[in-house]
Amino acid sequence: MDHRPPAFFIADSPGLDFLNSIATPIDSVVEWIDNGDGLLSWLDQAGLVPREALDALRAQALPGELDKVADQARALREWFRGFVREHKGRPLTADGLRELGPLNRLLERDETFSRLAPRLDAHGREASLELRRMRRWRSPESLLLPIGEAMARFVCTEDFSNVKACEGHACTLMFVDRTRGRARRWCSMAACGNRAKQATHRSRQKAAH
Repeated sequence: MDHRPPAFFIADSPGLDFLNSIATPIDSVVEWIDNGDGLLSWLDQAGLVPREALDALRAQALPGELDKVADQARALREWFRGFVREHKGRPLTADGLRELGPLNRLLERDETFSRLAPRLDAHGREASLELRRMRRWRSPESLLLPIGEAMARFVCTEDFSNVKACEGHACTLMFVDRTRGRARRWCSMAACGNRAKQATHRSRQKAAH
Protein backbone atom coordinates (compact mmCIF):
# COMPACT_ATOMS: atom_id res chain seq x y z
CA MET A 1 0.00 0.00 0.00
CA ASP A 2 1.34 3.44 -0.93
CA HIS A 3 1.98 5.41 2.26
CA ARG A 4 2.68 8.66 0.42
CA PRO A 5 0.17 11.52 0.20
CA PRO A 6 -1.21 12.41 -3.24
CA ALA A 7 1.35 14.12 -5.45
CA PHE A 8 1.47 17.90 -5.48
CA PHE A 9 0.26 19.81 -8.53
CA ILE A 10 0.51 23.41 -7.36
CA ALA A 11 2.94 24.83 -9.93
CA ASP A 12 0.30 25.78 -12.53
CA SER A 13 2.51 24.10 -15.14
CA PRO A 14 2.99 20.34 -15.69
CA GLY A 15 6.65 20.77 -16.57
CA LEU A 16 7.31 22.55 -13.30
CA ASP A 17 5.11 20.13 -11.35
CA PHE A 18 7.62 17.46 -12.37
CA LEU A 19 10.21 19.21 -10.19
CA ASN A 20 7.75 19.02 -7.31
CA SER A 21 7.63 15.21 -7.50
CA ILE A 22 10.03 15.35 -4.57
CA ALA A 23 9.13 17.71 -1.75
CA THR A 24 9.22 18.38 1.97
CA PRO A 25 5.54 19.02 2.76
CA ILE A 26 6.11 19.11 6.54
CA ASP A 27 9.41 17.95 8.02
CA SER A 28 10.49 14.93 6.00
CA VAL A 29 11.22 14.49 2.32
CA VAL A 30 8.63 12.69 0.19
CA GLU A 31 9.84 11.15 -3.08
CA TRP A 32 7.00 10.22 -5.44
CA ILE A 33 9.31 8.72 -8.08
CA ASP A 34 11.35 6.46 -5.81
CA ASN A 35 10.86 3.41 -8.03
CA GLY A 36 8.99 2.19 -11.09
CA ASP A 37 5.64 1.92 -9.34
CA GLY A 38 6.08 5.45 -8.01
CA LEU A 39 6.78 6.73 -11.52
CA LEU A 40 3.66 5.07 -12.92
CA SER A 41 1.57 6.47 -10.07
CA TRP A 42 2.91 10.00 -10.54
CA LEU A 43 2.33 9.91 -14.31
CA ASP A 44 -1.22 8.69 -13.72
CA GLN A 45 -1.93 11.47 -11.22
CA ALA A 46 -0.37 14.04 -13.56
CA GLY A 47 -2.52 12.81 -16.45
CA LEU A 48 0.51 12.68 -18.75
CA VAL A 49 0.05 9.06 -19.87
CA PRO A 50 -3.22 7.23 -20.62
CA ARG A 51 -3.98 4.67 -17.94
CA GLU A 52 -4.26 1.87 -20.48
CA ALA A 53 -0.71 2.62 -21.66
CA LEU A 54 0.55 2.55 -18.07
CA ASP A 55 -1.14 -0.81 -17.48
CA ALA A 56 0.31 -2.24 -20.70
CA LEU A 57 3.85 -1.08 -19.92
CA ARG A 58 3.61 -2.42 -16.37
CA ALA A 59 2.54 -5.80 -17.72
CA GLN A 60 5.27 -6.06 -20.36
CA ALA A 61 8.20 -4.61 -18.40
CA LEU A 62 11.05 -6.90 -17.41
CA PRO A 63 12.00 -7.15 -13.72
CA GLY A 64 13.73 -3.95 -12.64
CA GLU A 65 13.12 -2.22 -15.98
CA LEU A 66 10.66 0.33 -14.63
CA ASP A 67 12.94 1.05 -11.68
CA LYS A 68 15.71 1.95 -14.13
CA VAL A 69 13.39 4.34 -15.94
CA ALA A 70 12.50 5.90 -12.58
CA ASP A 71 16.25 6.40 -12.00
CA GLN A 72 16.45 8.21 -15.36
CA ALA A 73 13.40 10.32 -14.48
CA ARG A 74 14.98 11.45 -11.21
CA ALA A 75 18.24 12.32 -12.97
CA LEU A 76 16.29 14.28 -15.61
CA ARG A 77 14.37 16.07 -12.88
CA GLU A 78 17.43 17.18 -10.94
CA TRP A 79 19.20 18.33 -14.12
CA PHE A 80 16.12 20.40 -15.02
CA ARG A 81 15.86 21.74 -11.46
CA GLY A 82 19.36 23.18 -11.81
CA PHE A 83 18.39 24.84 -15.11
CA VAL A 84 15.19 26.36 -13.71
CA ARG A 85 16.84 27.60 -10.50
CA GLU A 86 19.62 29.19 -12.55
CA HIS A 87 17.22 31.07 -14.85
CA LYS A 88 14.13 31.78 -12.71
CA GLY A 89 13.28 35.36 -11.90
CA ARG A 90 14.18 36.80 -15.30
CA PRO A 91 13.11 36.26 -18.91
CA LEU A 92 14.65 33.21 -20.57
CA THR A 93 16.47 34.13 -23.78
CA ALA A 94 17.51 32.02 -26.76
CA ASP A 95 20.94 31.72 -25.15
CA GLY A 96 19.39 29.17 -22.80
CA LEU A 97 19.17 26.72 -25.69
CA ARG A 98 22.86 25.88 -25.25
CA GLU A 99 22.05 24.29 -21.89
CA LEU A 100 19.04 22.32 -23.10
CA GLY A 101 20.84 19.66 -25.11
CA PRO A 102 19.72 16.80 -22.82
CA LEU A 103 16.09 17.80 -23.29
CA ASN A 104 16.39 18.00 -27.08
CA ARG A 105 18.04 14.56 -27.15
CA LEU A 106 15.11 13.14 -25.21
CA LEU A 107 12.56 14.78 -27.51
CA GLU A 108 14.30 13.33 -30.57
CA ARG A 109 13.33 9.83 -29.37
CA ASP A 110 9.61 10.57 -29.49
CA GLU A 111 7.25 8.60 -31.74
CA THR A 112 4.07 10.56 -32.25
CA PHE A 113 1.58 10.49 -35.09
CA SER A 114 -1.79 11.97 -35.95
CA ARG A 115 -5.00 10.03 -36.40
CA LEU A 116 -8.57 10.89 -37.29
CA ALA A 117 -10.90 10.25 -34.38
CA PRO A 118 -14.47 11.13 -33.39
CA ARG A 119 -15.00 14.48 -31.72
CA LEU A 120 -17.44 14.27 -28.82
CA ASP A 121 -20.07 16.91 -28.16
CA ALA A 122 -21.06 18.29 -24.75
CA HIS A 123 -23.21 15.21 -24.14
CA GLY A 124 -20.45 12.73 -24.91
CA ARG A 125 -21.90 11.79 -28.29
CA GLU A 126 -19.79 11.40 -31.43
CA ALA A 127 -20.58 14.56 -33.36
CA SER A 128 -17.81 15.14 -35.90
CA LEU A 129 -14.19 14.32 -36.60
CA GLU A 130 -10.93 15.69 -35.22
CA LEU A 131 -7.24 15.15 -35.86
CA ARG A 132 -5.83 13.66 -32.66
CA ARG A 133 -2.16 13.43 -31.74
CA MET A 134 -1.14 9.97 -30.54
CA ARG A 135 2.05 8.40 -29.18
CA ARG A 136 3.48 4.90 -29.55
CA TRP A 137 4.43 3.41 -26.18
CA ARG A 138 7.02 0.90 -27.37
CA SER A 139 9.04 0.53 -24.16
CA PRO A 140 9.11 1.69 -20.53
CA GLU A 141 11.59 4.40 -21.53
CA SER A 142 8.83 6.00 -23.61
CA LEU A 143 7.34 7.11 -20.27
CA LEU A 144 9.97 9.86 -20.22
CA LEU A 145 8.69 11.39 -23.46
CA PRO A 146 5.54 13.14 -22.17
CA ILE A 147 7.62 14.46 -19.26
CA GLY A 148 10.13 15.89 -21.73
CA GLU A 149 7.33 17.39 -23.78
CA ALA A 150 5.84 19.06 -20.68
CA MET A 151 9.25 20.45 -19.74
CA ALA A 152 9.81 21.76 -23.28
CA ARG A 153 6.38 23.40 -23.34
CA PHE A 154 7.15 25.06 -20.00
CA VAL A 155 10.47 26.40 -21.33
CA CYS A 156 8.86 27.79 -24.48
CA THR A 157 5.62 29.23 -23.12
CA GLU A 158 6.26 30.47 -19.57
CA ASP A 159 7.84 33.74 -18.57
CA PHE A 160 10.71 32.71 -16.30
CA SER A 161 10.32 36.07 -14.55
CA ASN A 162 7.23 34.57 -12.89
CA VAL A 163 8.87 31.32 -11.78
CA LYS A 164 9.38 31.27 -8.03
CA ALA A 165 10.46 28.99 -5.22
CA CYS A 166 8.23 28.79 -2.15
CA GLU A 167 9.56 30.95 0.68
CA GLY A 168 8.53 28.40 3.29
CA HIS A 169 11.22 27.10 5.61
CA ALA A 170 12.75 23.94 4.09
CA CYS A 171 10.09 23.87 1.34
CA THR A 172 11.44 22.95 -2.08
CA LEU A 173 8.28 23.47 -4.15
CA MET A 174 8.31 25.78 -7.17
CA PHE A 175 5.48 27.45 -9.06
CA VAL A 176 4.51 29.96 -11.73
CA ASP A 177 3.14 33.10 -10.09
CA ARG A 178 0.02 34.18 -11.99
CA THR A 179 -1.41 36.36 -9.21
CA ARG A 180 -2.18 40.04 -9.71
CA GLY A 181 0.96 41.99 -8.96
CA ARG A 182 2.93 38.73 -8.89
CA ALA A 183 2.63 38.67 -5.09
CA ARG A 184 2.48 34.91 -4.50
CA ARG A 185 5.08 33.76 -1.96
CA TRP A 186 3.95 30.31 -0.90
CA CYS A 187 3.28 26.94 -2.51
CA SER A 188 0.00 27.00 -0.59
CA MET A 189 -1.52 29.41 1.90
CA ALA A 190 -2.93 26.41 3.76
CA ALA A 191 0.53 24.93 4.22
CA CYS A 192 3.63 27.13 4.14
CA GLY A 193 1.66 30.38 4.17
CA ASN A 194 -0.20 29.36 7.31
CA ARG A 195 2.98 28.17 9.04
CA ALA A 196 4.66 31.49 8.25
CA LYS A 197 1.71 33.40 9.75
CA GLN A 198 1.86 31.27 12.89
CA ALA A 199 5.61 31.84 13.21
CA THR A 200 5.14 35.60 12.83
CA HIS A 201 2.37 35.56 15.45
CA ARG A 202 4.52 33.63 17.92
CA SER A 203 7.41 36.01 17.31
CA ARG A 204 5.19 39.04 18.02
CA GLN A 205 3.84 37.47 21.19
CA LYS A 206 7.36 36.72 22.39
CA ALA A 207 8.48 40.27 21.64
CA ALA A 208 5.48 41.69 23.54
CA HIS A 209 6.52 39.81 26.67
